Amino acid sequence: MKKIILSALAAATLVIGTSTALFAQDAAFTKGSVKALDAEAGKVTIVHEELVNLGMPAMTMVFRADKDMMAKLSEGQDIEFVADRVEGKLTVVELKD
Repeated sequence: MKKIILSALAAATLVIGTSTALFAQDAAFTKGSVKALDAEAGKVTIVHEELVNLGMPAMTMVFRADKDMMAKLSEGQDIEFVADRVEGKLTVVELKD
């Protein structure tokens, strides 16, 4: 019985460690430049490098951003950001200070 419990604990530790490593990889920052802002619509156009976590090549595209995120952005600003799908929409979820 002890062997089963130890095996289960070892497996759980491995799964937790692996999922933490995957999350850290997904949260990798991408470099970009703010091309345009539409604060009313909560949209920001960014010229960005490859979005590894989303499997997208470098391009210019529109992202959603909440009011707090929009307040930190200005046209022409170079940024490092994390984007993800939130309710099916590509969204800026984190900015590097």
